[in-house]
Amino acid sequence: MASVTSTARTAHDHDAVKVLGRAGMACYGLVYLLVAYLAIQVAVGSSDQQADQTGALSEVASTSFGAVVLWVLAVGLLAFGVWQLLMAAFSYQWVEAGHKRVLKRISAAVRGVVGLSLGTAAIRIASGSGAQGGDSKQQELTARLLALPFGRVLVGIAALVVIGAGIASIVSGIRKSFMDDLDTAELPRGSRTWVEKLGMVGNIAKGIGVGIVGLLLGFAALDSNAGEAGGLDKALHTLAAQPFGVALLIAVALGFAAFGAYCLAAAKAHRT
Repeated sequence: MASVTSTARTAHDHDAVKVLGRAGMACYGLVYLLVAYLAIQVAVGSSDQQADQTGALSEVASTSFGAVVLWVLAVGLLAFGVWQLLMAAFSYQWVEAGHKRVLKRISAAVRGVVGLSLGTAAIRIASGSGAQGGDSKQQELTARLLALPFGRVLVGIAALVVIGAGIASIVSGIRKSFMDDLDTAELPRGSRTWVEKLGMVGNIAKGIGVGIVGLLLGFAALDSNAGEAGGLDKALHTLAAQPFGVALLIAVALGFAAFGAYCLAAAKAHRT
């Protein structure tokens, strides 16, 4: 175990891992820019593509040189996932020890799992195997949980965790605490204000999307119906169905675009 930990720490400190991880963060940002585009399409009713990360990758596949771009994204997203997992284990020394550092590391671990999942999905789509959409994946997992003893309780707990993650993202955006993770000296001169604004709007929008996913899980737990659960695509369609939903969805989509742009801008300046 000590040998594995030492190897992982060495990998965390390796320059190549950091470079690949930063490039992967840019790929992660590109995915969110595509999700924003798909969300706008949902708002105006002109797309049948799923408005989530898997849908974004499928959108790439439909373009010229899509397979090549997907392989590049796959490598980047896998690298981003590994980088975030290593950061979850060994990083965030610049954050005060205690619950704040723990929360930062948990968030990094979640991003790591998401990065690996998206990288795997990109490989499957590029190789022609296809990838399960976020909604069906979420419903399948929810159904498995509901089939367990105390399944509704487990799904309810999962819903609270997801809602909590959404709230945490919104709070991070409002407080601008995400800026603590950046070495602003690495940002281009005069860009700090714009990066801060993009991160603020982007984290709030991402938190709203995640929070709605959590609410859908909550409804699935209350009604013991996995069909009520869903991923980001269903969350955005649910938002669009509300009063003034189209305007709200467009606002959230612009927020996703802001988050994607933030990731592109912050990739070089993110602390490791």
